[in-house]
Amino acid sequence: MVKKKTKRLVSACLLGISCKYDGTHNQNAKVRQMLKHDVLIPVCPEQLGGLSVPRSPSEQKGNKVVSATGRDVTRNFIKGARETLKIARLYEIKEAIFKQRSPSCGVGQIYDGTFSGKVVQGDGITTALLKAHGVTVIPEERTKSYLAQ
Repeated sequence: MVKKKTKRLVSACLLGISCKYDGTHNQNAKVRQMLKHDVLIPVCPEQLGGLSVPRSPSEQKGNKVVSATGRDVTRNFIKGARETLKIARLYEIKEAIFKQRSPSCGVGQIYDGTFSGKVVQGDGITTALLKAHGVTVIPEERTKSYLAQ
């Protein structure tokens, strides 16, 4: 009997796709190794929400997401989260591995909105929406320990 591969959403930047605000990526060797055993579906909620690469960095500030230039990009982040949820539903995804501290993908930690590097407790816009719809979201930093369970 062939074991069915687990399908997961993953922040596209973790797979080496250059979609970060500055046009680079956050390639993660542990996450890439998972490609040998699992189906990883790359998503960048910020691009799905209509933001370009490169773009001004953004952080959550209260109920809004603002860029470092002061532009309110909340609508883009909400749209990207909804599009990511559509993908999760389409592929019947139950798990996601996301980039920590991102205003869209952060899991338990996000930047505080001052663009000073300070981190606060909270979830990114996409993470919060996926969790609300029953998707387990883990940060890439805990990939190894989570998969060992």
